This record gives sequence, structure tokens and C-alpha cells, in this order.
Amino acid sequence: MAQHGPITTAYRARIRAEHLSSDPAQEAVLGELDGITFGLKSAPQKGGSLGWMFAKKTEPVRGLYLWGGVGRGKSMLMDLFFEAAGVEKSRRVHFHAFMQEVQSALHKARQTGVEDAIRPVADEMAAGIRLLCLDEMQITDIADAMIVGRLFERMFEAGVTIVTTSNRRPDDLYKDGLNRTLFLPFIGLIKEKMKVWELSSPRDWRQDRLEGAKTYFHPADASARAEIALLWSDFAGDASHPLVLKVKGREVTIPAYANGVARAQFYELCGQPLGPADYLALADAVRVLILEDIPRLSSENYNQARRFVTLIDALYEARIRLIATAADLPENLYIEGEGSFEFARTASRLREMQSAEWVEEP
Repeated sequence: MAQHGPITTAYRARIRAEHLSSDPAQEAVLGELDGITFGLKSAPQKGGSLGWMFAKKTEPVRGLYLWGGVGRGKSMLMDLFFEAAGVEKSRRVHFHAFMQEVQSALHKARQTGVEDAIRPVADEMAAGIRLLCLDEMQITDIADAMIVGRLFERMFEAGVTIVTTSNRRPDDLYKDGLNRTLFLPFIGLIKEKMKVWELSSPRDWRQDRLEGAKTYFHPADASARAEIALLWSDFAGDASHPLVLKVKGREVTIPAYANGVARAQFYELCGQPLGPADYLALADAVRVLILEDIPRLSSENYNQARRFVTLIDALYEARIRLIATAADLPENLYIEGEGSFEFARTASRLREMQSAEWVEEP
């Protein structure tokens, strides 16, 4: 009997423990992940600090660009790979968080007067790293688009193996973006240095978790908080982090995010000066939103109510799943004061978004 690699072994152990259900599309890519693991463990390691710059250049082990629809298990496979591979000098980070680090480092480098800030930043990030796992690559910002190609090129030159996940095929990255022709060489670099693999499972495991599950809890008491904690643990485990959205030159931070699921308090999204563009960016970045502690609304918190209506409209149009805790039923959240009549449409949408029919519609 052929010996399985560490990724396949870990995957099958989770199935036996009933932490996972078998998925042929997921199983098909395990051999690729095992191959990367074996390649990294057998390849010579580079030295610490910046000594690699003075050593003979070596080709990194070819990485993987794993793409597919939402809820197919890409982030789960990334976590499994990172944990089971056990590669020294490795790092796993969400792509949004990674690019925030890069932008911050570039700002500091430019303050030193360096002519080309990307080179020292890329060199510092590559130093001592053999494997970089980037989850959920999504490039919508021109600043990121202009940086990421040169950044990856330097890291590949440093011998870094990159494994990344994305909802988009490489050819669709930064699609219709400004000056996209300048971005096209990066797509070629991905195809050269990384194997492109589509995770084409017909099942959306994230939606399966919610099938038949209650998604609107009232009142927002200890019992509701406990239910939300269980759902969040199922979605995120211990891997959550803030999600930073760049909207018209500003940064909007969602406090907790993992595997396409965002979690925030009502006040964090509706008690702040946010508008339609912010909520549209949020709806574009997530597949499920957990919104906690929706209060009763009235003329006294009219601005919060108005933002809440705008948020629900954005989620509804993008068909984003909403899990919420609230002070009362949707129809009872805003029963008097300016805007209460118009709120009836929002209450209706909140009801519709809980229905199985709404979830199943394309």
C-alpha cells in the first residue's frame, strides 16, 4: 500500500474523527499539497538574515494557486496544509492583512529616502521564509495591483514558495482594473511559478453548515450570544483576524473575519460614519455577515437606523447570508418615529433573508 503524505494523512484523520466530510474535489488536490511538502523538506534551506542575497540563486519549490467558488473548502485546505506540512520558516496570513503590512513597510522605507522602496521591503519579508501561505487573494485596489507583481518576483528570486487561495482564476484578478495591462505580467508570473488548480466541488460547505439553522436570534441575550459563539467557532476556529477594506482612500476595519465570514457589532457598522460605498465593499468581500446586538430603532438613533437600512440593502442585493442577534423581531425593531414606515421594507427583507427559498435562489 502506497504511503500517503502528511496532508492526505491529516485530511483522512479529520474525516475519521467526523470533523470533515469526504469531498472528491478536495481529495484530488491533496497530492499536490503533499508534493509541495516533500519538495520543501528535501530542498536545501537558505541561511538566516539576508545571506541568501549573496548565495547562489535557487529555484523555489513550485507553489500552488488554488481557486474556486466560495464555501468549497479552500481556506480549510490552506490551514490543513500549513499545520500538517510542518515546514520550518513558514508563515500563513490573510492576503488583505499581508498587503496592509506591505503598505505600512513601504511607507517607512520611503521615509528613508530610498529610491525603490519595494526592493528592501520584499527582501526583508523574504528573509528567513521558505513557505508563504496567503489566503483569499483578491486584488481590487490599483495600489496593490502595482505593488504585488514586483513583490512576488523578488520573493520568488529569494527562493520563497508561495501557496495561495482565491475566489478568482488568475486571468480574472484585477479584472477591468485601471491600467490593467501593467498587471498582466504578474498573471504570467503566477502561472510560471505556481501550479493553478481549480477546486471545482459542487458543494458549498459554508451554506451547508447553515442549512436549516436558525440565523436570527432575539432577544439578544446570553442564549443568543452562546448560539452565535458556536456558529462563529464552527466557521472560524482560532483563525480569525481583522478585515481591512480600502474604500475611496479610506480604511474600514471589520473586527473579526475568517473563511469568508465577517463578525461585527451593530454599533461598529451602523454607529460609525459609513455609507453605501463602505457597505458595498463589505458585501463584495464576505459571503456571510454575523451582526450582533441590533437595538430597537427610533428617531433618537435615526442615523444608525438609516445606515442599517443601507447595510441590509447592500447585503440583500449581493445575496450575502446574514446571521443576527436583535432586540426584537424585524417588524418590531422600528415602530415609531421618522422613517418607521419606510423601515417596513427592511423588515420584510430581513424576513426573506432567513428563508430557505431565498438561500436556494441563484
